[in-house]
Amino acid sequence: MATVAELKAVLKDTLEKRGVLGHLRAKMRAEVFNALDDQGEKPPPLSHENLLINELIREYLEFNKYKYSASVLTADLFYMEL
Repeated sequence: MATVAELKAVLKDTLEKRGVLGHLRAKMRAEVFNALDDQGEKPPPLSHENLLINELIREYLEFNKYKYSASVLTADLFYMEL
């Protein structure tokens, strides 16, 4: 019979292989940074050039399978649009 420590290790390994653990870590990081940001002050509106640059960076991250970094960038960009 498997011990609790062995079950934890298998579960962690499975979640890492599926990409779930990395996604949760990235989401948690994004939420921590959002909580630390000054919610009363809105960032300046993005120019069309900056919007294009941000989109190119996001596309680069996704193309190279940096999906966790891309998810943090996407969360930040979403926050800026609010």
